[in-house]
Amino acid sequence: MSNNIYIYIFIMAFATYLVRALPMTIIRGEIKNPFIKSFLHYVPYATISSMIFPDILFCTASIVSAVAGLIVALYFSYKEKDLIVVSFFACLAVFIADKIMSLE
Repeated sequence: MSNNIYIYIFIMAFATYLVRALPMTIIRGEIKNPFIKSFLHYVPYATISSMIFPDILFCTASIVSAVAGLIVALYFSYKEKDLIVVSFFACLAVFIADKIMSLE
């Protein structure tokens, strides 16, 4: 199994390159369809959300502290605060919720 690690690395590098290079070679002109443009506009947000959301709920020892951090992050995001502000207050909320949960 360990002898084939270079084959695995090559296949993963090829797959990653293919996913990035194929759209550039197939689509040469400007995309004019408004539906496709709007769809492609939201793909990065949907992808990052689907990758991060499960980790938000299961990254702490308690689901209560994770939900507290999520609610605080959603609140500050809704208020259009900077990413560093949202992250700071979400982490602070998780820290405080964990401390409160450990006192009980």
